[in-house]
Amino acid sequence: MKTQRLSRQSQKAFTLLEMTIVIMVLLALVKIGLFSSSKMDQWKLGRTASETLRQLYSAQRMYLADNPTVSVSDLNSALILPYMPGNITVMPTVTSLVGTNLTILVDQSPPVINAGSGVRYDPSGSYTDSLWDVGE
Repeated sequence: MKTQRLSRQSQKAFTLLEMTIVIMVLLALVKIGLFSSSKMDQWKLGRTASETLRQLYSAQRMYLADNPTVSVSDLNSALILPYMPGNITVMPTVTSLVGTNLTILVDQSPPVINAGSGVRYDPSGSYTDSLWDVGE
């Protein structure tokens, strides 16, 4: 009789091994969620940057259509701003993956994000993926 009683009790309770497995699975799910959340934040920054570059590229093309004798290398922010949507008064900037504000070079077509000293900023690794760039 005692053996039946022990087996019933052991069926109702969780063992230490089962509890450890459940905790490990929960920790793995939390880790996956945090990893995908950080990647989503990076993607959002890239998407915002590409939208800003598209607006500037569109403003560049509208200005050059109105002024066909002006060279792209002669463009500056004062010439482009009146053609930007929303009547903005300050040249937009882009936030990098590490949180710094980066300027945009408008004297190139399509415009590019300036990482300093005229170096192009594109952490996606491709200049044609339309993430961190206009996509040539």
